[in-house]
Amino acid sequence: MSTSIAVRGLSFSYPGGHQALDGVDLTIEAGERVAIFGPNGAGKTTLVLHLNGIHMPADGVVTVGGLPLDEKSVMEIRRRVGMVFQDPDDQLFMPTVRQDVAFGPANFGVAGDELDQRVVSALTAVGMEHAIDRAPHHLSLGERRRVAVATVLASQPEILVLDEPSSNLDPASRRELATILAELDVTVVMVTHDLPYALELCERSIILDSGRVVADAPTRELLGNEALLTAHRLELPFGFDLRTV
Repeated sequence: MSTSIAVRGLSFSYPGGHQALDGVDLTIEAGERVAIFGPNGAGKTTLVLHLNGIHMPADGVVTVGGLPLDEKSVMEIRRRVGMVFQDPDDQLFMPTVRQDVAFGPANFGVAGDELDQRVVSALTAVGMEHAIDRAPHHLSLGERRRVAVATVLASQPEILVLDEPSSNLDPASRRELATILAELDVTVVMVTHDLPYALELCERSIILDSGRVVADAPTRELLGNEALLTAHRLELPFGFDLRTV
């Protein structure tokens, strides 16, 4: 198995001095599905924004598929690492779904029949091909989130990074998205507060707190450690019984 993502000694501070990451070390192998959770302000989103160069390393190294992230490699790494943000409206800004999904691959030089095929294929993968000529703002939140995933899949990334993919979804939309994500043949990194969602989709999970990795183990093992969860302000939903899942 080849290494998909390697993070070594990654530290990052925002203007004003707040240190969001403090010496993060992390390795993710190709094909793995890894959840990242922790309390608010732990540095989760800051970490994943380094994985495709939205943030550049201040101290430390980020490597994607053996390619170190720097100013020369950032465009290739953005092709390899697709980001799906928590708010789909951050990604959907064109008049139609077709144009939104075509936007990414077109920026990477894809055109003509290949671009059309990628758009249809990506929308089919998320069950939204019927909405190809609709306006994104006429779709439900669950539908917009699936289209946001399609905008990333159209660029054929090796790695899919999702920030709070299940947030604010109704139960049916939550289940539909989980089914789609489970079938994708890519490396998945998922930031979430939804611990059952992490259990459903990711065999491995990482707890981040105060900008540091404090636990890295199989998801079921972490969720079964009540003392660990409590120490880092995490908890399973009321009535959720890990033994029945």
